[in-house]
Amino acid sequence: MRRILHIDMDAFFAAVEEKKYPELKGQPIVIGGSGDPTKRGVVSTASYEARKYGIHSALPLRAAYKLCPEAVFLPVDYEDYSRVSQIIKNTLKETSPIMEDVGIDEAFLDISEIDKPSEEIAQQIKKRIKEETGLTCSIGIASNKLLAKIASDMQKPDGLTIIKEEDIESRIWPLPVRKLWGVGPKTEESLKEVGINTIGELASMPIDRMVESYGQSYGHYLYEASRGIDESPLVTHWEPKSGTR
Repeated sequence: MRRILHIDMDAFFAAVEEKKYPELKGQPIVIGGSGDPTKRGVVSTASYEARKYGIHSALPLRAAYKLCPEAVFLPVDYEDYSRVSQIIKNTLKETSPIMEDVGIDEAFLDISEIDKPSEEIAQQIKKRIKEETGLTCSIGIASNKLLAKIASDMQKPDGLTIIKEEDIESRIWPLPVRKLWGVGPKTEESLKEVGINTIGELASMPIDRMVESYGQSYGHYLYEASRGIDESPLVTHWEPKSGTR
């Protein structure tokens, strides 16, 4: 049986800054741009303390400052985040060579061939990352990438969620439709207009209506994704784009 693990570091940029500056622990931290909230720029990440004020990724820094003037604003330090990210990715590759790197703070692992229980694998990864970086992560495990990614977000921070096929109706369907990978604000709004607020309500829509509203490709995707169906493989390497600039 296929077992896919999705790991997502908890408030990664902010967590790295807290390790550098322990005095920031527990304070609302906002990271983005040059770190100056009076200038143009957007939030790259915010600590969980800052998120309580409604601050989130892609929010303009000026808007974040209005929501929480007492927050600590810091510039993005990609060099340091990349350094820590590499430590984490090396640990993951040692767990399974089949890894899809999907960003500086997240990745998918295929753990199907590892002869250990899923929870044991996840706990070992969490322990090693904590020992090597001092950081926490949230992990989701399921039979495919779609469900694993949803699962990793269900018990943040420092969570571990395992979703089985029989859990889809009870644990996935009650979630807001926006939690479905690939559903952005525009799709969410259009679904709300026809009374679709949860993934389960989306799953109740017939395929022809999905295709009529969202086209052949995206309509079919929504139909399958809402039912927890995802056959997409892990992309373990990327081919460079050819052509001239």
